[in-house]
This record gives sequence, C-alpha cells and structure tokens, in this order.
Amino acid sequence: MDRVKELFIGKHRFYIISTCIMLVWMFFLDTNDLRVQYRLWNELRVMKNEKAFYQQKLKELEKERRMVVGNPALLEKYAREKYLMKRPNEDIFVIVDEENKPLEP
Repeated sequence: MDRVKELFIGKHRFYIISTCIMLVWMFFLDTNDLRVQYRLWNELRVMKNEKAFYQQKLKELEKERRMVVGNPALLEKYAREKYLMKRPNEDIFVIVDEENKPLEP
C-alpha cells in the first residue's frame, strides 16, 4: 500500500497518472477500444473463411464450365438438371423428398 501511495504522491505522479488515464482511455473509452478490435478481428476471420469457400465454389464452377462448353449433349443435360429447362411440348416432373427438396445426385 505504501508503494502505491508513493507512486501517486511521489515526484513522478504526473507521468503515472497521465499514463493510467491514457491506458484507460485507449482500452475502454476510445472508438477503437478492445471490444471493437475483437469484433473486427472476428469479422475478418469470418470473411477469410467466406473467401476460401467462394474460391472453392469458383473452382468447381470453372471445372463444370470447361466440361459443358465444348459438348452440346452435356450442355443440354446440364441445363435440364440444374435449371429445369425443357423442350417445347414436354412435361417435367420433379421428385422431392419428405422435406420438399428435389432429389439430385
């Protein structure tokens, strides 16, 4: 206790009090305090995960595009399966499961 009193009453008390006030301001009262920094760090982590996910999806789509572009029969099959396209005078039946989702291979 004497050491604490000595710090705040001694000859360097201005510097110690100023430092304490500055630290409290930076860690708790500033617009970029610890809470904000933690939230921003979490957002950055989520966005990096999303970026990796979308890059993987982009690779898959590019692979599908390369397969489909040169082959008209495969292009028709892809359009029928993915986008439920049909020829004129043709009926399409979509089979769904119990959760009302289409059954796709």
